Amino acid sequence: MGKPSSQKKVIVNKFPLRLMPSVRKVAEDFSQKEGVSLNQFINVAVAEKLAHLQHEDWLARRPKPAGDSIAKVLQILDRPTRHAAEEEDKLPNDYVPLRRQNTAKR
Repeated sequence: MGKPSSQKKVIVNKFPLRLMPSVRKVAEDFSQKEGVSLNQFINVAVAEKLAHLQHEDWLARRPKPAGDSIAKVLQILDRPTRHAAEEEDKLPNDYVPLRRQNTAKR
């Protein structure tokens, strides 16, 4: 009797996909540039789109920060430190961040 395989078999269903000829041509060109099959290129493209949509869905469902928590965070960020900013990290004296302009109006 042979050794049991440690690799899991992935069941892949066939799915006939109709692409407009112009879309298919561009996808084929890019898949060749990437050095992958058209099938692999389309799989990755769909996976990337799904990840983007899932992220947008998560952003829409997550609790929005309350105004008082934003104010607390800004206070923490404004605390002086023991270390002076590096010269290249210093902001102009008249610089006012947009977030401070918006919170000052509330």
